[in-house]
Amino acid sequence: MKKLIVTADDFGAAREVNEAVEIAHRDGILTAASLMVGAPAAFDAAERAKRMPDLRVGLHLVLVEGRPVLPPHTIPDLVGRDGLFRTDMARMGADIFFRPAVRRQLEGEINAQFDAFQAMGLRLDHVNAHKHFHLHPTIASTIIRVGRSFGLHSARVPYEPARVLAGIDSKAARAPIAIMAPWSMLLRRRFRADHIATPDRVFGLRWSGAMTQPRLLGLLRRLPEKGLSEIYLHPATGPYPGSAPGYCYAEELAALTDPEVVSAAGEPDFQLGGFSDFL
Repeated sequence: MKKLIVTADDFGAAREVNEAVEIAHRDGILTAASLMVGAPAAFDAAERAKRMPDLRVGLHLVLVEGRPVLPPHTIPDLVGRDGLFRTDMARMGADIFFRPAVRRQLEGEINAQFDAFQAMGLRLDHVNAHKHFHLHPTIASTIIRVGRSFGLHSARVPYEPARVLAGIDSKAARAPIAIMAPWSMLLRRRFRADHIATPDRVFGLRWSGAMTQPRLLGLLRRLPEKGLSEIYLHPATGPYPGSAPGYCYAEELAALTDPEVVSAAGEPDFQLGGFSDFL
């Protein structure tokens, strides 16, 4: 049995994203979405989610390249002069690791995002982080510590096996994502040691913003039979303020609702759901 979670990231970023999530869940194979609670259309996303009881919604923690939930003056080391999160991930990661004051600000912001999610009245299905920043050991530890009180039980670990990608596109096997693998394995062990479930493999790193119909269909046909897989995408009805240049938002939405994709995911050997459905 192929157990699969199909997730849309950046839920709440804009109405274009929220509309795409609703369409992809209603007419396609989307089973989960990761909500950015500080994003401009977060409340619209939450209201849509309440009308879709089978959509599993998790927290997409934003700690870089986005808007914080806490007032910027309370987390001065995490934001720039514009009040938005810093974009220098390497230097910010060092500050988080070495400076206690920055770690306290980090914990406050993570707690605020979990609290904002809970206040929206949604059941927490999972957690992950924008730009996979939870690969940082201090951020991971803080998520575990804070998440316990909010019922955290599942999380994404960005481990993408190259052999599956190579069966679809031989060039994909040479992708630099392999450098993340050791850190992903450490993160998986850390989460599972703290009784937080994780998928065995995740697809979406190499083709982030470019999960077209042939790629999505190829993944469905080549998914391993054992274990739990997650495929994540960034569907939207079109570009929106703050969207990533070059991302194929509408094409990813089209892939999720493509009749051939829907048919493949509906085969008897597939079981689709959210993280909480596979605990």
